[in-house]
Amino acid sequence: MVILWTDALIFLLLFGLSALIFVMSRKATLQRPLKNIMGSKTGMASMVVLLFFMMIGLLDSIHFEDKTSRQNNIISVLDYLNSHLIERSEKTYSAPFAAHLYSKENMTDEVGKGVWGYPRLQYGGAHLTDPAQEKATDIFLKTLAGFVKGLFSFMGLTILVWGICWLLKRPFHVKALLKTPVIVLFLLLAITGMLFELSQYYHVFGTDKVGEDVFYQAIKSIRTGLVIGCLTTMIMLPLAIIFGIMAGYFRGWVDDIIQFIYTTLNSIPGVLLIAASILMVQVYMSNHADEFNNLLLRADMRLLFLCMILGVTSWTGLCRLLRAETLKLREMEYVQAAQALGVTRTMILFRHILPNVMHIVLISVVLDFSALVLAEAVLSYINIGVDPTTYSWGNMINGARLEMARDPLVWWSLTASFVFMFSLVLAANLFADTVRNAFDPRRVENG
Repeated sequence: MVILWTDALIFLLLFGLSALIFVMSRKATLQRPLKNIMGSKTGMASMVVLLFFMMIGLLDSIHFEDKTSRQNNIISVLDYLNSHLIERSEKTYSAPFAAHLYSKENMTDEVGKGVWGYPRLQYGGAHLTDPAQEKATDIFLKTLAGFVKGLFSFMGLTILVWGICWLLKRPFHVKALLKTPVIVLFLLLAITGMLFELSQYYHVFGTDKVGEDVFYQAIKSIRTGLVIGCLTTMIMLPLAIIFGIMAGYFRGWVDDIIQFIYTTLNSIPGVLLIAASILMVQVYMSNHADEFNNLLLRADMRLLFLCMILGVTSWTGLCRLLRAETLKLREMEYVQAAQALGVTRTMILFRHILPNVMHIVLISVVLDFSALVLAEAVLSYINIGVDPTTYSWGNMINGARLEMARDPLVWWSLTASFVFMFSLVLAANLFADTVRNAFDPRRVENG
């Protein structure tokens, strides 16, 4: 098993998030907003979608060395499960569900005469004898078979949950299967089954210039989006919380220094700072080529450094909010009483200030996640984001920039990246709205 830096940080973040959820569930003051989140149909449906994306990202974060390959490449569990998409590369562009190349070429017919036409794909639709007559029916049958596989997967998961409830002597209500999160999970499993079945015989989202499957690129880009959103948040939060609370509580020269720091950071153009940092990383890796002799290791280091730069430059907004809230909280009666009773400043910060600003932290985290995913796409589009060899929606959009200008138009790379990015960002925004409504005290006071 091979552990990359981003893999270790992802699983560390997963462990910390699980511990945080456990601690929050034990707090009586947080049970009401958590119940509000669980009672929201939109919030729970979007959470199921986010967890589904996270599961794909985790499968792509378990790497091991593929000894069956002559080059001993490092692959992930997701690569192993989708090996058929990696191995079945075509010559060049092909449209979604196509059985022929997208551009005409010189071919030789059955009698050996040269003709100008669309050659058959080597893998996409290769099982069809007459694609024009058989393709529509075959796609329908393969879609139906994939739906049945998704249905059986859902039934197996339901039986597993029923068995766990039976072992724990907990009631299992059949009506729970009609709730919104369960329906969304069934739809996701059904769609996954259909796409996986169709991808065995067709290129669902077509192929790119070098014949690589676009559907494989889109699902591989999920991990990059999650890494950018999650690891950047993990780097940003400690800086924002520590500096924001210290500036608001201690005031004076401490507040002045912290304000000077984040004002200076905000004065530097973020794009220039990121570009300079990425250039420094590239120079370092070029001077230490022996330490980065694998393309995956080089791309992983650049991705990690991009997360660090985004985290260092994006904590200032949350720091301002926490400073303003701490300025208000330090004048509250219970804080004044704790100071009069001789409670140390450290205890006041951890027992009275920090718990009362956590709702702002939670709201900001879920709101900033989608913004960071979009930021990766923008940075990769202008070639200062992740490594060009890394699968990401930004790199797909950057590559589609030239494809949209050719004739005939190649539209499926841009469409695939848009569909996947739109699904993740929309689910994150809907879940952020639910968290904001549940934890915002002003909304609670207004009923």
